Amino acid sequence: MADKGTEPEIKKYKPFQTPKGVHDILPDDYEYHTFLKKVVRHRARQAGFRRISTPIFEYTDLFARSIGEGSDIVSKEMYEFKDKKGRSLTLKPEGTAGVVRSYIQHGMNQLPQPSLLYYFEPHFRYDRPQKGRYRQFWQFGFEVIGESDPALDAQVIQLANKIHGDLGIAELFELQLNTIGTLEARQKYMQTLEDYYVGKERSLCEDCNSRLHKNPLRLLDCKAEDCQILAQLAPVMKDYLDKESIEYHEELISYLDEMGISYTENPKLVRGLDYYSKTVFEFWDKSEGAQNAIGGGGRYDGLVELLGGQPAPAVGYAAGVERLIANMKREKIKVPSKDDLHVFVAQLGTEAKKKCLPLISELHEAGIKAVGALGKGSINIQLRLADKFKVPYAILIGITEVREETAIIRDMSKGIQETVNFDEVAERMVELIGEDNLDLYTPGELVYS
Repeated sequence: MADKGTEPEIKKYKPFQTPKGVHDILPDDYEYHTFLKKVVRHRARQAGFRRISTPIFEYTDLFARSIGEGSDIVSKEMYEFKDKKGRSLTLKPEGTAGVVRSYIQHGMNQLPQPSLLYYFEPHFRYDRPQKGRYRQFWQFGFEVIGESDPALDAQVIQLANKIHGDLGIAELFELQLNTIGTLEARQKYMQTLEDYYVGKERSLCEDCNSRLHKNPLRLLDCKAEDCQILAQLAPVMKDYLDKESIEYHEELISYLDEMGISYTENPKLVRGLDYYSKTVFEFWDKSEGAQNAIGGGGRYDGLVELLGGQPAPAVGYAAGVERLIANMKREKIKVPSKDDLHVFVAQLGTEAKKKCLPLISELHEAGIKAVGALGKGSINIQLRLADKFKVPYAILIGITEVREETAIIRDMSKGIQETVNFDEVAERMVELIGEDNLDLYTPGELVYS
């Protein structure tokens, strides 16, 4: 208890930090997010894709069945929790399973096929945070469900290529391509692969030892040095493929060649999810390889049936948003900013403040991006704030301007100013800024039935 006459002790709180592996998206980075989202949306609409959004969490069994019990994601990386009724739920670690579940649940197989769907959403994995890898991360993805044709695989790859080009980073990456065959052919190869590795356990890393009898395919893409040496000597999948898979892959390659899309055939590429079949592909950094891959995908013809739907072939692609942005920054690529302000409105006195509020609203409706200092600072303090906002123009309203029903427009770079009638301020600002630079919003016209 504080003594009489002394100030009570004020408790000091320690500021919070984000949990490990997650990060805030600050305004400067959101400009990249916004630009990337617009690029994805534009390319998706061109190709006939429609946007879908699935819940942040799903029943755990959805991912266990689709991704595979033996995958790293299911066994080590999922954020799993129980609700108040004891049901096991999981924050979604990837997008395809949820989209396929939605496709089945809402009877999308009754719509014209294939269904072309895309998403742009956050996902969650308990992974070791490192360059471009977070525990909450954003991905966009494309899913083509309801048709099997290598031309569709080629189109999805081309769509990803176009987006990389729009972002200015296509030349940094090369397409790695492989086929892992049908489920039946792959099962035979996996048994051959398991037999090859048995007896070599001492040379395998801890993760690969746990994968050996669950998903031996994953041993081929391990990054540990000893595991890579063994993988180079392992039986090659192509020698075990069925005729259907080989012909499908050869047709896909012919389409890529026709479109001028370069690729590297990589027989060790398998992807980390159990639902893939036939085509698999990734975009690897030309200098850093798989360590800086920005996205990948492939065909998953058995997944719809596996999740309880009528059999429907499918192919998809997903890319990491944070990784794409990191590579854009690495190339010093600047994105257009729509957040730059046009005008700062400064005022002095209560009556001037009353004039400012409707004026700022009028400027907004005219497409002018404007803010105002509605505190009690002097005009000079407010103008210094305008400098920090880097606005090209400032509008000044003081006691004299209120009395004369005028306003002062100042060109901040030239230091010159003019006085205009108050009811002509918005019109004059449109002239100065230029109609091409306005930020106009026209709501869509509603249709009533």
